[in-house]
Amino acid sequence: MSAVNDTKLKSVIFLLSGLPSHGDAHLWISIPFCFMYVISILGNSVILFIVKTDRSLHEPMYIFLSMLAVTDLGISITTIPTIMGIYLFNSREISLDACLAQLFFIHLLQCIESSVLLLMAFDRFIAIHNPLRYASILNLPRIAKMGVVAVLRAMVIKLPLPFLLKQFQYCRANVLSHSYCLHQEVMKMACSDITLNSIYGLFTKLLTVGLDALLIFLSYVMILKTVLSIASHKESLRALNTCVSHLCALLLFFIPEISLSLIHRFGEGSYPLLQILLGFSSLLLPPMMNPIVYSVKSKHLRVRIIRVFIK
Repeated sequence: MSAVNDTKLKSVIFLLSGLPSHGDAHLWISIPFCFMYVISILGNSVILFIVKTDRSLHEPMYIFLSMLAVTDLGISITTIPTIMGIYLFNSREISLDACLAQLFFIHLLQCIESSVLLLMAFDRFIAIHNPLRYASILNLPRIAKMGVVAVLRAMVIKLPLPFLLKQFQYCRANVLSHSYCLHQEVMKMACSDITLNSIYGLFTKLLTVGLDALLIFLSYVMILKTVLSIASHKESLRALNTCVSHLCALLLFFIPEISLSLIHRFGEGSYPLLQILLGFSSLLLPPMMNPIVYSVKSKHLRVRIIRVFIK
């Protein structure tokens, strides 16, 4: 009993985990992670630079893409210290305060990214359903208000998470199964009653990712309904082609995120390697792949990127 009390009085330290391997392999594993981070940071920075400097790209679609790039940059910067710390320096320890700060920013930025993807679905619907009023409906002041609402919603919903976790006592073997901190995992390390926290965590997930996924699905139902009403087959394909990049971004974000949430809640400990891989996929793939997908699919953006690098 005294040992438990002593543990409670000491500062809480969590141990992060990486991919199961021998210590010598960590340096080799760090190479693909470095590669992914370089592509993520460089790709999103280039998109922000191009959209900011080229006035012809000051359109709703590219402004929403800039919002997505800022969010992806934030996620990459938030996860770099712990992931690269493990594989480059074998540094697995993280204090409770640092862990809570990291999980707050991870969940905050993922919530904002979910909102931005919803706004991009709305953008595609307006562009296809009412192209003549597209620029007047999605003007700059309205887009700015949408961005502010997305950030405020994420702040209001996610801000209580670290404060709720801070109140708990941690007296177990605090070994986390990921290379970064997540609310679901830190919560399960507590010795206190976590029922309220678990309910709130599920509520926030349904209110953000769940609600956004439903609204995005309804947006695409309306898009398909509009496209099918177009008489010309060629015009229908052209309209759908403008949604391909956004659909790829949706799949990259929602499939790993929803799968990881389900495993954390209903299959804890059943598929440890799958859980680790999904965790990396949910945080590393979208920031790396989104700039590539949009650069390949958007001719205007691709041409301007090529011009910059040629200069």
